[in-house]
Amino acid sequence: MSLVGAAVLGAALWWRTHPSACPYGQRFWVQAPHPFITRARLLEVLAPRPQDRVLEVGPGTGYYALDVAGRVGRLDVLDVQQQMLDHTMRRAAGAGITTIRPTLGDARALPYPDATFDGAYLVTVLGEVPDQDAALRELARVLRPGGRLVVGELLGDPHWVSPASVRRRGEAAGLRFQERAGRLLGHYTVLVKPAQQAA
Repeated sequence: MSLVGAAVLGAALWWRTHPSACPYGQRFWVQAPHPFITRARLLEVLAPRPQDRVLEVGPGTGYYALDVAGRVGRLDVLDVQQQMLDHTMRRAAGAGITTIRPTLGDARALPYPDATFDGAYLVTVLGEVPDQDAALRELARVLRPGGRLVVGELLGDPHWVSPASVRRRGEAAGLRFQERAGRLLGHYTVLVKPAQQAA
């Protein structure tokens, strides 16, 4: 193995075992086209309605946010990096979109009340969170009964999470598996918060 190959492999292994957000300085990774986890497919499985309030965790530079914002009443975007939020909001302003609300915060402790959102999504982000189980519990908490969570993953991402792991962790957080859209190369897993039980 060449020295360069060994360095790439070493870097990939380090990223795999050290979850962290993509630095703003390397935002070209989140701006690149996502052929297997497209915006159109996200909209199809998220199924947003014009009156919905939706949450995106880890919007990066707004790759998905601008499309979703045009379909809902309000889109909240939460990121651990203010630069990513600022970039998304500049793009939204340039596109004349006024329905996005940014919040600096951590997915492991979402700064929203219980049952705030009709839907939520995160794409190539879950594996970047140091405690995926805590993030999924928090997402389940802030969803309204019947609300759906869409988790998108792309094979090749150093922080890739398998469909089986997304399902298992989501169900452990109290969500119900609904469907998986896409193949192993790129998939959306759809989880739903069960309706409240009758007293």
